[in-house]
Amino acid sequence: MGKFSTKKGKDGQHYFNLLASNGQVILTSEGYTSTAGMNNGIESVKKNAPEDGHYDRENSKNGKFYFNLKATNGQVIGKSQMYESVASRDNGIESVKKNAPDAPIVEEE
Repeated sequence: MGKFSTKKGKDGQHYFNLLASNGQVILTSEGYTSTAGMNNGIESVKKNAPEDGHYDRENSKNGKFYFNLKATNGQVIGKSQMYESVASRDNGIESVKKNAPDAPIVEEE
């Protein structure tokens, strides 16, 4: 089972990563000014993750592949890591769909 790992950055912002069951980061948030904002972001990921239409599948200038997960309003709520192939990126999306909806939240130090 995956989990949301949360932490406060050195910049004072709050961040989360969605980790797969093997501990690999599959989705990263932008910074939030408050814990409440970050928790709303996590809830938005849980809600929007199952919807295939909420994923933008992208190609980077260096030839790698990534995706963004967007909320219903079109705002990006999570970004993936870079992948070497389209198949790997698509597997990452499937992992977010599978792990996010029921993932517990764990605060990291």
